[in-house]
Amino acid sequence: MKINDFFENISLRINELAEEVAEFIATQNAQFDRKNIEHKGFNDLVSFVDKEAENRLILRLKEIFPEAGFVTEEDKNNHLKTEKKYHWIIDPLDGTTNFVHQLPIFSISVALLEHNTPVIGVVYEVNRKECFSAWKGGGAYLNGKRISVSPSKLLSESLLATGFPYYDFEKMPQYLEILKDFMQKTHGLRRLGSAAVDLAYVACGRFEGFFEYNLNAWDVAAGVLLVQEAGGKTSTFNGNQDFSGTNDCIFGREIIAAGEIFEQMKQVISAKW
Repeated sequence: MKINDFFENISLRINELAEEVAEFIATQNAQFDRKNIEHKGFNDLVSFVDKEAENRLILRLKEIFPEAGFVTEEDKNNHLKTEKKYHWIIDPLDGTTNFVHQLPIFSISVALLEHNTPVIGVVYEVNRKECFSAWKGGGAYLNGKRISVSPSKLLSESLLATGFPYYDFEKMPQYLEILKDFMQKTHGLRRLGSAAVDLAYVACGRFEGFFEYNLNAWDVAAGVLLVQEAGGKTSTFNGNQDFSGTNDCIFGREIIAAGEIFEQMKQVISAKW
């Protein structure tokens, strides 16, 4: 079997798994009690739903591809194991704060890395039952239909997504300057509360671009591949590194992702960062 066919086959199986786990999350959300919230840190929430969803994902992913290691949000020992060629990077519930407040934007994010490069990415938006998937060299898809980034070439005609820092505010002055600039130069900014969804929406053209800092590997690993396979570009805020083939794409803590307006976004951000 060709390697791309192999990745496609695994991606399809992850799509099915994500749908199953999403049904569990949706059922729990309908009856969730905030008394079940735990605090990992300041403004860093977790619930039994996150943990159970992660357990279900890990159990099945071990069956699908047992050779791979794991990097997961709820595991306190997150790191790439040097002896492993492949790693699953998982966020079982991206948008936990939305989930506990019953705001209908949260997702499951699953990526497979070959060394430092994402080769499979799946983001499943729970409430709209939208499955975004991609595998290296195979394109990006939404519920099985091919997607691509927005063709818009003008920042002035673009809608952007971002996120707000919730525990590390050291660079807030620079960030606010970037927000101010984009507010004046675009159709507007949106903050959905799930970086995985933001990246998926860039991949399918709903957003022209996305930027955020203080991110973790499990927030972006799947979404990075979605954007790249949909014809978009990704980089750090300084714009010096494209994410393909480097661990900055997953562990760089910051991201610019966009289609045709990528260079315009990079110029605004790098000038103030």
